[in-house]
Amino acid sequence: MVDLQRIKQNQKQTIIKMKRSYLNFVAILGLAAGVAVLPGCKKDGCTDPAASNYDDAAKNDDGSCVYDAITGELTENTTWGSDRIHYLQGRVVVPAGVTLTIEAGAIIKGMPGTETNASALVVAKGGKLIANGTATEPIIFTAESDDIQLGQLVGSNLQKDDNELWGGVIILGNAKVSTENGNTTGNIEGIPANLGYGEYGGTDDSDDSGILNYVSIRHGGIAIGEGNEINGLTLGGVGNGTQISNIEIYATLDDGIECFGGSVDISDALVFFQGDDGLDLDQNYSGTISGFAVIHGDGIGTDEGLEIDGPEGTTYVDGQFHLMNGICKYVDAAGSGSAGDFKSKAQGKVHNVTFDYPSTVGDKIKFRTKFVDPGTDCTHKSDAYLYLTASTAPQKLEFMNCALPTGGASVYDGDDSGECLNELDAAQATAAAALTNGSGSTYGYATKFDWSAAGQRGEL
Repeated sequence: MVDLQRIKQNQKQTIIKMKRSYLNFVAILGLAAGVAVLPGCKKDGCTDPAASNYDDAAKNDDGSCVYDAITGELTENTTWGSDRIHYLQGRVVVPAGVTLTIEAGAIIKGMPGTETNASALVVAKGGKLIANGTATEPIIFTAESDDIQLGQLVGSNLQKDDNELWGGVIILGNAKVSTENGNTTGNIEGIPANLGYGEYGGTDDSDDSGILNYVSIRHGGIAIGEGNEINGLTLGGVGNGTQISNIEIYATLDDGIECFGGSVDISDALVFFQGDDGLDLDQNYSGTISGFAVIHGDGIGTDEGLEIDGPEGTTYVDGQFHLMNGICKYVDAAGSGSAGDFKSKAQGKVHNVTFDYPSTVGDKIKFRTKFVDPGTDCTHKSDAYLYLTASTAPQKLEFMNCALPTGGASVYDGDDSGECLNELDAAQATAAAALTNGSGSTYGYATKFDWSAAGQRGEL
């Protein structure tokens, strides 16, 4: 008598073996083409039909699965759909001439790994990212360990202090930057220069790197080198042809948003519980950030609400940032984390911003000064303090209608020489006189970001 049940079982095992061999073959082809599809084990791939790695035939006897993750450089225009969860393994690069489109409602999970194995999405100069979500269907970047599922706005197992679980999103463009030694380009930190796709900067302030709208980046900041963590969103030389709006950075170890030069405008941005700085502007960023909230607290090594630097080199030194209608707020009763640090020739405008800090924590905005020769000449050099107090200088640092923290201004010696103490004391009074307390911001971030992780968890 023919044992039909045994024959069916043998046929299923043969199909499974063929499927595994096929996946391994695809992985080899992917490596050769620049984009690898890596096999690995993840239970959801066999149990969740919405997962990008779902394949019932790939189920092992122990319940684990073969599944696919994305790594390396994309070789053609690509769309990541909202019908599945996409996994990043290591650096995934959108090179020049290639567009990555991410559909509204899509979820992208970065897998763990440090330094060269850290997961991140990198959009190189000349590449484009079209990530146009909505308030009801935002695009969510998060960690592999996040239990969020398709159709959800937030998972249940990770909180505001769960960070450093993957990398983040890096976008690089051709707009002007002021890097050291008179250079007009730079190589973004953490990506080896010999790889090529880490370069940013150029001459085109209208450069277009795509669209980010209703995008949430969560639980990132993993190290890509010694003392070098990836920001939630890194923008290097990104031009104002790029559209960035409705952005949430939630629970990242390093900076929330860092701009290395460039001219891109950002509207409606929430940075919630970053480990380092909320908004970090470097290398003479010359765009406008309007409608923003930086909300941070103790427990993850928070540094500043704002950290603002001016040009580093001698080229493209005239651009000025504009921060308007924003709130920087400390929400824990104890710990570190200050309102802001303006340094290194910071130049631009801060209008209608509220700095909400208790008197025991971060109750002053810091301004750096340096002296010509601390041993013999205590004349102030060009720096943030001099730009704050200058009346007509083109390199002006201007505060208008800002609600200031209790302590007002604090001027510090960037040389840390211990000299020129009388001049430093006098500078405290001059800086205080240059700041006038105003009504501050009217930005309703709690309503604006009700779709975000912080909003969904009732943390706003």
